[in-house]
Amino acid sequence: MSLADGPDDVVTARAPAKVNVHLAVGPLRSDGFHELQTVFLAVSLFDTVTARPGDGLSLTLAGEGAGGEVPVDRGNLVWRAAELLAEHAGVRPDAALAVEKSIPAAAGLAGGSADAAAALLALDALWGTRAGREDLTALAARLGSDVPFSLHGGVALGTGRGEMLSPVLARRPWHWVLGVAAEGLSTPSVYAELDRQRAAAPDQGIALGVPDAVVAALQGGPASALAAALRNDLQAAALSLRPALRRALRAASDAGAQAALVSGSGPTVAALASDGDHAIRLAATLAGAGVFRTVRVAHGPVPGARLVA
Repeated sequence: MSLADGPDDVVTARAPAKVNVHLAVGPLRSDGFHELQTVFLAVSLFDTVTARPGDGLSLTLAGEGAGGEVPVDRGNLVWRAAELLAEHAGVRPDAALAVEKSIPAAAGLAGGSADAAAALLALDALWGTRAGREDLTALAARLGSDVPFSLHGGVALGTGRGEMLSPVLARRPWHWVLGVAAEGLSTPSVYAELDRQRAAAPDQGIALGVPDAVVAALQGGPASALAAALRNDLQAAALSLRPALRRALRAASDAGAQAALVSGSGPTVAALASDGDHAIRLAATLAGAGVFRTVRVAHGPVPGARLVA
């Protein structure tokens, strides 16, 4: 994880977006989080973090969210990742950090978590802290529920609040079209809406279940098997807060997607394609439908946070 030959002057790392192909949300816990059982899939949409020596901390942002949507101070997970790693390693938090974003912000794709994971790797190398995988994973969990997965990537079953990971084998690539809405959604707001809906219908119960069907499909089943197994307990809450997402889901279905669901807390719609060629055709159709701000083609699983030359 760290570079054996010591610190470098400039270090760059990148980390991927994620899609939750299974997201079962349990009751609200005493610590304010919900018990989760989720299956993460890392997909080929990446943010990049570059770290250089600096006097104190500074952060610049380019790409998605650079117009003020994403903070460039301690409100950004990258800044907090730097402070946390410096405290853990007993070094001064001195670095000039630059984030190049391709993952849309507040889109249910874990862009902020990807940035934090990439920052941990880049700063570990810049400062020569030589933190091991276990240490970085523990720090990642303190930063956010999705950050450990952004560090590891691939496919994983997440339990607890999502930070406890078990790898899942995927024997084939999966192809997606990601339709990004014009306006983001706050993850806490979506969870609060889910709690409100559940309080209004207490007789429905809450069942986490076991994601056997989705895991079996990921291990080699056809796209139709994964399509039938997709689940997102947050989708109804996201649709309540953004009713226009119903039209977006319908557009994906009408365009020939194997299945479509809201990604995580939304408002991105993840449409499952049969293969890479189908994904390109599906993306072209959805780009012309006028229901998304932007449409991206992605595949996964891909590795988690990595240093890049």
